[in-house]
Amino acid sequence: MGSTRYDMDARYDRARREGYASKSAGEIFTQNAKRMAHESMNPKGISFRESRDSSVHPNSVPIILGLDVTGSMGHIPHELIKEGLPKLMGGIIQGGVPDPALLFLGIGDHECDSYPLQVGQFESGDEELDMWLTRTYIESGGGGNAGESYLLAWYFAAFHTRTDAFEKRGQKGLLFTVGDEPCLKTLPASAIREIMGSGQQSFKHTELLEEAKKRYEVFHISVLHSGQAVNADQGWRDLLGQNCLSIEDYRDVPKVIKEIVCSRFGENQFKTKDLGDINNIQMF
Repeated sequence: MGSTRYDMDARYDRARREGYASKSAGEIFTQNAKRMAHESMNPKGISFRESRDSSVHPNSVPIILGLDVTGSMGHIPHELIKEGLPKLMGGIIQGGVPDPALLFLGIGDHECDSYPLQVGQFESGDEELDMWLTRTYIESGGGGNAGESYLLAWYFAAFHTRTDAFEKRGQKGLLFTVGDEPCLKTLPASAIREIMGSGQQSFKHTELLEEAKKRYEVFHISVLHSGQAVNADQGWRDLLGQNCLSIEDYRDVPKVIKEIVCSRFGENQFKTKDLGDINNIQMF
């Protein structure tokens, strides 16, 4: 991560200049017109994405946000760039966590899509985070194969990130995926080689979840905007228990993440005792 801070005033001015509030997703996410992922977000050949401390951020808090960019979920990145991202980062900082480092992942379907994984960098500054978010290609793919590749977020977090929070302080980061489908159950070695450039081992989704949990608290935000999503939600609850956070309105994603981050790391922690309390406050 760099040494920049999240400046709400600068972000407001830039959003006004860029017209985030009025432009369509196609106008903001310009990779959509090119129908390909941005070169800088191609995970092939990446060894590690690193969240490191700095003089500006001496106690970095690594947060991974894996966004489903398939057809039914592609509107969420658009909402984040319009209003959600400053609400998220501003809320985290105001909640007593001054050093958040946020990494965006674009998640698709490794069985169907051309770009099932896109990877940003851990960043804290408003300009850098806007850059990585708007570079994301909203492929709008997916398929009729009863799931999406949320397990790629667990794979990348487990094997391709390094953080000072864990290495220096023994402190786990936070990993969130956001979606409305079940998680695909297997990640073949052939798919890993295609996506990452190397890979000799296949994994079950439960194996990757356990690997990711060694360094991250793992959550899934289940967006219940359809009957199919409601059906998928039970599978996530069976897999993650209270770390499955169910919402009806996708615009609540920043609020839910903010509360989890601040309850874990904030100086002015919420009075909630556990995730069950947060569920009772935030969810239906």
